Amino acid sequence: MLPYMPPGNDIEFVLYDLFDAETEWAQIPAFDSFDRDTVRAIVTECGKLARDVMAPLSQSSDEEGAHWNDGVVTAPEGFKDAYAALAAGGWLGVSGNPEFGGQGLPKMLTASLEEMFWGANTNLWLYATLTVGAAICVDAHADEDTRRLYLPKFYSGEWTGAMALTEAHAGTDLGLIRTRATPRSDGHYSITGTKIFITSGEHDLVKNIVHLVLAKVPDAPAGSRGISLFLVPKYIPGDDGLLGERNGFESASIEHKMGIKGSATSVINYGDAIGYLIGEPNQGLACMFTMMNYERLSVGIQGLGLAERAYQMSSSYAKERVQGRVPEGSRVANTDADAIVGHPDVRRMLLTQRAYNEGGRAFSMYVGLQLDRAKYAPIEAVREKASGFVDLLTPVAKAFITDRGLECTLLGQQVFGGHGYIREWGVEQLVRDVRIAQIYEGANGIQALDLVLRKVLRDGGATVGELIDDIRQTEVPERYTAAMDEALNAWQEVTRWLCDSAPSDSNLPGAASVDYLDVTGHVLYAWMWARMAGVSGSTDKRYVADYYFAKLLPRYYSLVASIRGGSASLMEPSSDWF
Repeated sequence: MLPYMPPGNDIEFVLYDLFDAETEWAQIPAFDSFDRDTVRAIVTECGKLARDVMAPLSQSSDEEGAHWNDGVVTAPEGFKDAYAALAAGGWLGVSGNPEFGGQGLPKMLTASLEEMFWGANTNLWLYATLTVGAAICVDAHADEDTRRLYLPKFYSGEWTGAMALTEAHAGTDLGLIRTRATPRSDGHYSITGTKIFITSGEHDLVKNIVHLVLAKVPDAPAGSRGISLFLVPKYIPGDDGLLGERNGFESASIEHKMGIKGSATSVINYGDAIGYLIGEPNQGLACMFTMMNYERLSVGIQGLGLAERAYQMSSSYAKERVQGRVPEGSRVANTDADAIVGHPDVRRMLLTQRAYNEGGRAFSMYVGLQLDRAKYAPIEAVREKASGFVDLLTPVAKAFITDRGLECTLLGQQVFGGHGYIREWGVEQLVRDVRIAQIYEGANGIQALDLVLRKVLRDGGATVGELIDDIRQTEVPERYTAAMDEALNAWQEVTRWLCDSAPSDSNLPGAASVDYLDVTGHVLYAWMWARMAGVSGSTDKRYVADYYFAKLLPRYYSLVASIRGGSASLMEPSSDWF
C-alpha cells in the first residue's frame, strides 16, 4: 500500500481561508487561545502520527485481523504500541471537557484530525473513536461523581468505551430490545442479555473497557419510550479509579467481516453484570443519541478519510502507469505509450474523487462549525439557529459523505484496473473498509428517512429554507451564480413539493428520502466549491470547482425528477411478488 500523506495544507485552507477560523474563534472565549501557529502545530503532529505510526499498520492489520480465543480478544500486531502513542499524545481527549482533563478543541478542528486518523488506519481508530463518543455521552448525561471518575480515564486513553445497542432481532428498531436491567439492593442494576455488532467491546489494548448499554427496566413503557442507558465497565472501579472485580460480561465471539478486519466486533453476553444508570429511567435513547450523533458525523468522516487515501493512491498510480496514447496534448517522445493520467476517462475518475473529497472536507468542517456555535456561541439566537442546522445536516453528513466515500474508493480501484483487484496494492482494502460506513451508526437509508420525516416534514421545510437564505447571502464567483441559483431553487421547490404532497401519500417520504438527501448533499457541496473557488488564490480550486459544476452538480436534475415520480411504482407490486 502506498504511503499516506496528511492533507494539512488543505485543512488549513478550509479553516482559515474558507471559514475564517481566527475571527470565528475570537468570538468564543473557550477558543480564543487557538492561534494559527498552535493549530498548525496540532495538525502537523496529528498528521505525523497518522502517517508514520498508524498508516504502516493498515494493510498488515487487515491481513492478520483480530483474534478470539475463549473470550479473550487480541488486536493485530503493532496495535498496542500504536494505540499507546495515540493515548500518550492526548488525541482521545482533544474535544473533551477541560474540567476533566480534556483539551476542549473546536469541533471544526477535531473533524479534520479525525479525517487523518480514519484515512491512515480505520481499523485502529475504531478502538479510539468509540471512546471519544462515550466520553461525550457521559459528560452530557452522567452525574458529577461518574464524570470525575470516568472522563479523565477516557481522555487519557487509559480506558476505552463501547456502545452496546444492537441485538440479533433489534437493529434500527431499538424498541424491540430484550436486554433487561433489574434493580439491585445497592441502588444499581443487574444487566442481562446479548448484544451483537459491538465494536471494540472486547480487546487487549487497555485494562478496562466501559460499555454504554441500552436495556429495559421492569415495567418500562413499550417500545423506544421504555429504553434506559447504563454504564457497564469490564472491571468495577473504586472511587479512587483503581480496578476491582471483573464484571459479568464476556465476548462470545467476534464477527468475520468483509472489511475492518483488524477491528474486533464482538457478540457480548451480559450475565448479571453491574450497570450504573445514566440519566433518567426510560430516557436512554435520548441520552444515547448524544453519542450516536457524534459517531454519525465521525463515520461520515471515515468515508472521507478512506476516499482521500484512495485518491492519493490512484493519482500517484495514474501518473506512473503507462498505457496507450492520449488523444491529444503532451505525448512522451520515443515511447510507445503515455501515462494514463492523460486519458479523459481517467481524469474523470480522479476529478470526481477530488471534487467529492475536498467538498466533503469543507462540508464536514462546516457541520463542525455549527456544532461549535450551537454549544459555545455567546448569543442565544446564534446557538438556536446552529442547533437547527446541526439536526438537519447530521444525517446528510453521515450518509452523503459515506456514499461518496464508496464511490470514490471504487473509482480509485478502477484507476488501478486489474491491479486494484489484487490485495498487494491495498486499494481493494479501502473499498472493503469503507463499505461498513454506509451501514453502521444507522444505515444510510434510515439517515435519509430521518432527514425527510423528522427534519424536513416536521417543520414544513422551515430549516431548509433558513439554510438556503444563508447560502444566498454568501458571495460566490459570478461564473457559478446562475448554476447555484438554479440548484437552490430546485432544492427549495422540491422541498415544498414534498411537504405539500406527503400528507396525502404516507409512502412518499420513504420513496423519496434517499434521492432528497442526495439532492441536499450535491447542492451543499456546490456551495462549498463555489466559496472555495472564490477565496482561493490559486487555480487548483477553480479547476475542481469548474468540474463539479459541469459534471457532478447536474446529477440533481434526475434526482428531483425521481422524487416527483412519487411512490406508486414502488408500492404497486404486492410483497409476495418479490
